Amino acid sequence: MNTDDINLAYKIRHALNDNLDKLPASTTDRLAAARAQALARKKADAPARGKQARQRAAFDVGSLFSMQWVARAAVVAPLLAMVAGMVGVYQYEREQRVAELAELDAAVLSDDLPLTAYTDHGFNAYLAQQQQAQQQPQRAQ
Repeated sequence: MNTDDINLAYKIRHALNDNLDKLPASTTDRLAAARAQALARKKADAPARGKQARQRAAFDVGSLFSMQWVARAAVVAPLLAMVAGMVGVYQYEREQRVAELAELDAAVLSDDLPLTAYTDHGFNAYLAQQQQAQQQPQRAQ
């Protein structure tokens, strides 16, 4: 209800209270029946919003097992699982990359060639010639 509706309800109540003695009995009976009908349809009262209600809610064990909590957990659990999975994949890929780099470093350091050979531009041409030379005898066979 907005403010205008509340003001209108107060004005109607005030007008009815002022003229209550002047209303015929049939009208008051119909108003009483309408009031009883309205009270029957009325929603349950909302809990008090005071300090005492907050204290009771803090220690309410029943609210821990409500369906609303389960619905929220059903949304959060897959998201947490997805994040954990992504972190796991990231860690696995990182470990694989470190292992590849360590293997490459070990191969370079244990090779007979000096490290400066790998930085020489002519060395790449030499390796290409060596590979071609190894492949030609294999084709001849």
